[in-house]
Amino acid sequence: MGRGGRSVVTKKDDDFYRSITDEPHASRRKAILAKYPEVEKLFGNDIRVVPVVIIILISQILLAYYSKFMSWPVLILTAWIYGGAASHSLSLMTHEVSHNLVFKSPKMNELFGIFCNIGMGFPSSTVFKKYHLEHHQFQGQSDKDADIPTPWEGNLVGNSTWKKFIFLCLQFVAYGARPGYVRPKKYNSKDYFNIAVVLLSDSLLIYHSGISGAVYIFLSLALGMGLHPVAGHFIAEHYIFHEGYETYSYYGSLNWICWNVGYHNEHHDFPRIPGWRLPQLRKIAHEFYDDLPCHTSWTYVLWKFVTDPSISLFSRVVRDGVTDKGGGGVKQE
Repeated sequence: MGRGGRSVVTKKDDDFYRSITDEPHASRRKAILAKYPEVEKLFGNDIRVVPVVIIILISQILLAYYSKFMSWPVLILTAWIYGGAASHSLSLMTHEVSHNLVFKSPKMNELFGIFCNIGMGFPSSTVFKKYHLEHHQFQGQSDKDADIPTPWEGNLVGNSTWKKFIFLCLQFVAYGARPGYVRPKKYNSKDYFNIAVVLLSDSLLIYHSGISGAVYIFLSLALGMGLHPVAGHFIAEHYIFHEGYETYSYYGSLNWICWNVGYHNEHHDFPRIPGWRLPQLRKIAHEFYDDLPCHTSWTYVLWKFVTDPSISLFSRVVRDGVTDKGGGGVKQE
């Protein structure tokens, strides 16, 4: 199925899938470029997303301000239905800028990520970039890829339906805390600047809208990264649903507000291609992707994860000891 898609893995109970092969994306990238060198024309930045991001961020600030006129049930429902999607969309834009895919200037991408954090109420963009680029460079290497759950998490959650449900609700905690535990990094001036900007914006929001504004922004972030359809991509991207395949794409409508992060095989193959151009990549090199297993619904992915006892936090490929040969040209800036 596909080309360069399968991984040679072994699996034991209460353990990860263990691979003795390199991640599949470098080999497929090489094959695609050999056959379709015009794919390189898709590399670069795509500034078209900027006005959309600005509208989303302004809408969040306005809703946070007007939340003081909402009843608590309405506030919570608004934060889950709209705020969760909007906050997660801003979060995924920090993913785009971590690859310098919006502006030509790395500095402008960095500032735009911090700008997105204002609408999220949490300073994450500069730190996220450090860990996310390593996820591409060292996919599956548990001491370097902080996207891999820790054995402690796997053993704690196990195959329990209710524990997996709670894990989904608290994904923002796991994804926020795990990187610092797995691979601690010192904060630099960019990180402190990110924190200062968001603390200032949060303070101004509370001053003008009261505590309800802060609650709205926090709930939008927590609910949007927890039990929300758009958060299904956390599970859909790399959890094993078909043995032998460790990355999965999703081509559904939620990509419209998620900058095509669902095109995840395509993204890992070519992290230098902006999200809004990934459908062009798939159209050009469709035979490399048509036969790869993919997801049709992120909501169903969440349901399957919770209810299927064969899927757990250990349903990830780990390749400790394998030397990375790819990374898609990803590098630290």
